Amino acid sequence: MMASVCAATLLTSCAREQPGVDPQIASAIEGIKAIDNHAHPVLADPADREFDALPVDSMEPQSDPVVYRPGAVKTPITKQSKDAARQKYGDAYPAWVLDQIGVDVMLANRVAMGKSVMPPRFRWVPYADALIFPLDNTHLAAKNSDRKAFFALEDKLRARYLAEAGLSAMPATLAEYVDRVVKPTLARHKSGGALAEKFEAAYLRALDFDAADTAQAERAYRARTPSDADYKALQDFLFRVVAAECGRLGMAVHLHTAAGAGGYFDVAGANPLHLESVLNDPSLRGTKFVMVHGGWPFTREITPLLTKPNAYLDFSQQSLTVSPATLALALREWLELVPEKVMFATDAYPYSSELGWEESGWLSARNGREALGRALTAMLRDGGITRTRAVELARMVLRENARALYGL
Repeated sequence: MMASVCAATLLTSCAREQPGVDPQIASAIEGIKAIDNHAHPVLADPADREFDALPVDSMEPQSDPVVYRPGAVKTPITKQSKDAARQKYGDAYPAWVLDQIGVDVMLANRVAMGKSVMPPRFRWVPYADALIFPLDNTHLAAKNSDRKAFFALEDKLRARYLAEAGLSAMPATLAEYVDRVVKPTLARHKSGGALAEKFEAAYLRALDFDAADTAQAERAYRARTPSDADYKALQDFLFRVVAAECGRLGMAVHLHTAAGAGGYFDVAGANPLHLESVLNDPSLRGTKFVMVHGGWPFTREITPLLTKPNAYLDFSQQSLTVSPATLALALREWLELVPEKVMFATDAYPYSSELGWEESGWLSARNGREALGRALTAMLRDGGITRTRAVELARMVLRENARALYGL
């Protein structure tokens, strides 16, 4: 009896002494300059509002997760250090932020780029949602106050895309709309340096982009105020047009796949399994789809989708809102299945004056690296990988998978 007690005590003591992350793996991870697959950097000008097509500060208040609450976050990036860096670096201030969070290149989800957020450190990912909601969206906006604010913003962005296409009114037919608005807008984005197009559609509708009947889509476009079913068919049709054109142009398609901000967000509608018909569409196999935020809370549901040849994911947002220990569980499952499809990202975002894109980027990067280290350490200790392979996987997730996907 005494021997078994001693043995149990020894095992407990050993378990306590083992760090959550193997020191050699931690050191290797710390030394890798990352490619951030998804973030919303702000220009050096603090008045910048083009960091998102749908800024979350326009939403009705919700029950905030702990990390977003006042006083919850302490980082080395402070108001004083930010003010000093802005004064010192000017337009190079956003690049200074990347240096603080260990990021080499950040994919910038922005309506437009600016002189302080430009290649090679920042690469553009503009928005395509406005293109798939071309009609009167009043009835969709009436669902709740958040969608009312969001559809007003989408209508404004669509008007901008029309003006950039040299039009003052919507084309008469769906074919003309595709040829004179949709495709030229995507081509302009591509020529402007875009690596991908972003859909925030989960804030506006469910992700069930079904195979659409062209005749039904044309009928909806002609009607201008179609039934809900016909308008959905038009949205589905246009989504697939955008996705196919992105593939032809060599751009990826990014989709928000996670519970989102706001008390009205349709969590079930963001389930990544809704995208299976898109991923299985033979006509879209030339398009690479990135499921941004890793599908939380549907992290297990998203896992088998990685076996689709054109499916990828990142773990942005999760690295900010859940603990590294929690995120590590999902990461391990993804890395054991298809590790070359998993990418690091921060979702750095100006949530508030206290939690700006700088602070959220730093916190998310730190937590994401720790979660990756925890997942790899668990795989190492269970005998699934060697330490050499762990470091290789770390480099893939933090950098090489994104390089391969975007041809960087």
